[in-house]
Amino acid sequence: DGFTKKYNVNKLVYYEHGTDVHAAIAREKEIKNWRREKKNQLVTGMNPEWKDLSLEWNQETVISRERSD
Repeated sequence: DGFTKKYNVNKLVYYEHGTDVHAAIAREKEIKNWRREKKNQLVTGMNPEWKDLSLEWNQETVISRERSD
């Protein structure tokens, strides 16, 4: 309800995977302090077309569930 609603966020264009919650929080704080240009470069490095990665992620979840049935 907070950030995503206020700024009309509706696409996942970047993510990082990790297992340490403290490291993840530290990384999030680090990125939040960056300028917009540096954030855009980070996204473009992983997702040059700025596709909505959640669409593929949800599809992979469905495929994984179908395979386990």
